[in-house]
Parts: sequence; C-alpha cells; structure tokens
Amino acid sequence: MSVEKIWLKSYDKHVPETLTYSNDDVGTAMSKAMNRFPDRIAFHFMDYTMTYKELFELCQIFASFLQKNGLKKGDVVSVNLANMPQYLIAVYGTYLAGGTVAGCSPLLSADEMAFQLNDSSAKFLVTMDIIYAKRMPQILDNLPKLEVIIPTNISEYMGFSSFKVFMGKLIKKIPKGKIKPWPGKKVVPFQEVMTTPIDIKKVEIDPKKDLALIQYTGGTTGTPKGTEITHFNWIANMHQFDVWLKREIGTDVVLCAFPYFHIAGFFVGLFLTYISASSIIIANPRDTDHIIHEMIDKKITVFGNVPTLFLMVQRNPKSKEIPDEILDNITLYVSGAAPFPAEAVRDFEKDFHSANKFVEVYGMTETAVLATVNPAFGKKKIGSVGLPLPDTEIKLVDVETGEQVELGKPGEILIKGPQVVRGYHNKPDATAVTFTEGWIHTGDVGIFDEEGYLRIVDRTKDMLSVSGFKVYSVHVEDVMTKHPDIQLMAIIGLPDKDRPGSEIVKAVIQLKEGIEATDKVKENIKKFAQENLAKYEVPKQWDFRDELPLTAIGKVLKRALREEK
Repeated sequence: MSVEKIWLKSYDKHVPETLTYSNDDVGTAMSKAMNRFPDRIAFHFMDYTMTYKELFELCQIFASFLQKNGLKKGDVVSVNLANMPQYLIAVYGTYLAGGTVAGCSPLLSADEMAFQLNDSSAKFLVTMDIIYAKRMPQILDNLPKLEVIIPTNISEYMGFSSFKVFMGKLIKKIPKGKIKPWPGKKVVPFQEVMTTPIDIKKVEIDPKKDLALIQYTGGTTGTPKGTEITHFNWIANMHQFDVWLKREIGTDVVLCAFPYFHIAGFFVGLFLTYISASSIIIANPRDTDHIIHEMIDKKITVFGNVPTLFLMVQRNPKSKEIPDEILDNITLYVSGAAPFPAEAVRDFEKDFHSANKFVEVYGMTETAVLATVNPAFGKKKIGSVGLPLPDTEIKLVDVETGEQVELGKPGEILIKGPQVVRGYHNKPDATAVTFTEGWIHTGDVGIFDEEGYLRIVDRTKDMLSVSGFKVYSVHVEDVMTKHPDIQLMAIIGLPDKDRPGSEIVKAVIQLKEGIEATDKVKENIKKFAQENLAKYEVPKQWDFRDELPLTAIGKVLKRALREEK
C-alpha cells in the first residue's frame, strides 16, 4: 500500500494541506506580535512580570546598542544564557538590529565555547557574569573576532525589591561574577546597555536567504555542527504550528521548561511571542516545587515539557495538591525531544486530567524545529508523534539500501518542507551527506501506520543487531516501561565477543521511587521481559541504578552509558 501523503485523511478539519506564508523576517514578525496586545503580560519570571510594551521597548534599546557599537546586517550575536528575560531581550533586539543569533549553551566548557564563538564568527557575546568571570579568561585571547561582551546576572529581572533576590545574594545562592575589563574587548554590563537611547536604523532582510540562527547540534558523533536556520524557516514553522493548534491569539498562559539554549526551547520562546501568549520562564527545570507553584499561581492553560520532566513533576508529592480546577484549566500538554512511553503517558493522564489533551511532537534542529504533531482536536495516538505538518513530506527508506519501504515497515525518516534548513555552517561535506535534493536524513527510524501516524522506533545509531535480527531500542523500552516498578530505562548494545558483528542487549533501569532492587523485583522484571518480548530482544545484561544520566533537557544519555568501562 502506498504511503504517499496518507496522513492527510487524518488531519483536523481546519488544517489545509498547504499554507500561504508571510514574507516577514523574524524581527518584523516579533514586533507585530509584541505590539498586538501591548498591555498583555509577556512573561512571568519569579515574582517579576513584564508587559509586551515593556519588552518591545527593551528590545529596541538592545538593538540600538548593537547598531551603535558596529553591528552590521548578518553580524552574529552569541547568546550564552540560562532561561531568563535577558535571553528574549537579546534575541529580539538582535533581530530588530538586523543581526544573526548564535545559540551557545551556558553548560559548555571554555574550549567548547571558544569553538562555537570562532566557528560562528560571533562579534557580540551576551553571557552570564559568572561565566565571564570564571570561564571566559581561559579563552578571551583566542577569540579574535569577538569585539563586545555583555555580562548579566540572573537576578536583574527577578524584581529588585524581591526578598528572594535579597536573600539569594546574601547567602550566595545566586551566583555572581565580578565584571572586569579585558584588553582589546569592549565589556559592557547588561544594565548599562539598557541605558542606550532608542535609535534603530532599518535593515532590509531577505527571509529566504538571510540567517536568523546558527544553532549547534549536540556533537554526540564528533565536532558540533552549526545548523543554518533562515528567517523563512522560523516563520514557516511557527505558522504551521499556529494553524495546526488553532489556539486563540492572546489568551494562553504557558509553562514550558525547555531551555532556550536548546532548539526546542528557542522555538517555544519565539512561538509564544508569535501568538501573544503569556509565558512563565523557568530557570531551573528540576525545581519541580517551583513549577507546581507556578502552575497553580498563574493558572496555566498549556504545559510543555520533555517526558522525564513531566514524570519528575508527577513524582513530586506536591503535585497531588494541585486543585482540580487548575488541572481542568489546562487544555493542552505538549511533549517532545524524546519518546514518551505509552504506559507512562496513560499514568500521567490519570493524575493530571490530561486525557485527549496530550500532543506529542517530533522534529530536530535541522527542521527548525517541528515536522510532525499529533492532531490538536482529532485522534491522538499515544506512542506516536502524530502527522506531518502542512507542506511537510516524509518518506521512510531502508537503512541499508535507501529504497522506500512499504507501509508498516520501519525505515529511516527523510523530511522535506519549508522548515528544513539549508545546511551546516562551514561544513559543505557534512551538508552534502545529510541534505540531498531537499531531503534531510534524520538518522531516526520510524513506522507509518495505515492512518498516516508516525511512530519513532529508534535512532539508527541506537538500533541493535542481534544474530542478524534488528532490535529497536525504543520498542523494547516502550514494552518494558509498562512494568509497574520501572520509572525509566535505556537499552544499549554491547559487542558480543562470541559472535562478531552481533551485539548483546543490555538494560539499564531506574525503578520507581520506593521500589528497591531486591532479587524478587529483578526476577519479576526479567520474567516480564521474557513474556512480552521476542527472544532476541530480551536483555542479556541487567543494570539497576538509582538514577540514569540525563542531558540538559532531560533525555536519557545513552552515549554516556555506552562509553562506560
């Protein structure tokens, strides 16, 4: 049976097959959005709130500073911050000034920062004062293209009258670094930048040619690659998602703990402004007490997270105290960046009244960012990542032959659409390998069902070969997390010394809180595997741990498990 756009029949009635896209650049789109409801709250951060009118003014000030200090069209401003208001101000200000943003995670080492700053040719850097004081001195003399550094502190927009800020500084819970000058660099504290008179010179942007963002991939398979995302890529993907969800503009209150320095968090930050939502900025996603407090206090309507963080909130005993009316007020849950086991979703739905409100999404940095989404109103298939967005084509090809597979068969996911980026920065060879004739090779393995819903079954690098049989780790994990004692687990492959070319299936398991890894519990889990998996899928090695290693956004870090000796 053909898979040619089989998904269209499952679209919500309001979603067309193709869309008409604006020719706005991101700065223009964000300006329109911020001026649409000027008195609406743009964001909450701790006990500090800012309206869109106030945010727009600060973005104009930042843009004026950049231009006054030599920023020309396309010059790169690297933003090296945690989730905080300064991130949005710096990003939107850069776009108003005609610059290009480069994302730079604050979790990077000094050498990793140096690579990204040099590779992106960053002229400006917005960073945290503690990073400037502790990490930057190691590399500043090796950053010839960097001219202006803008250090800031997370407390600057918490609310200066806040008792929490006062106490945080007093007992050193809010890290602070001393801002000293540096020879050959212009160092200007963020609050000093904010005294610049507004004077912005209009810059003409070609949305389809000019870069909005250089976003670096995780570098799990080597040197990180800077993904080149145009203004049109962003505008197209935000429009696709907006049409798909059909939310009422200017009404939502959204809590999403994705970090801005990750592509998903960056997209969410822009998208919430695009739809004039009020966002709740979460600096520390692992502080589930704070998240639960904000859910209740701000009466959120949308909750977005990665699966592990949803589960962390669920495990917090305070989640049981969330009033029913607060949960009923939430009309949409969005999950992405990692597979969410079906049984875990159903368990979460019971506690959070989220049945038929859970929308899983799928995408990557190279699709800026979304490619598939479960329907906003129609059938949501738990365990699937939904349907391709309008104007998005997906085909599945055999990992070894490259031939398109039949419906219901697993294959590598290839994506084509207006959100697919143009390639990797300064890496023509890598671009040629990953992008072919408009298609992006994702490295993910998926299966389409007869209604056009896509299910991710593995990463090509995580797919195991056991005595000639393919073992899809995501499938094994999905089956095993149905066991009532398992909280999280990861399947990895180890070389089988007795069978060259074959692997041994290893399970690394984190049990639910209160469950001890007794011999009886272990045997029960092993028996469950034998009864519910094919013989070649059953793990031969078992490792029970208190915690699994996680990435910054909460994905299980399989690479770290594989690298263990």
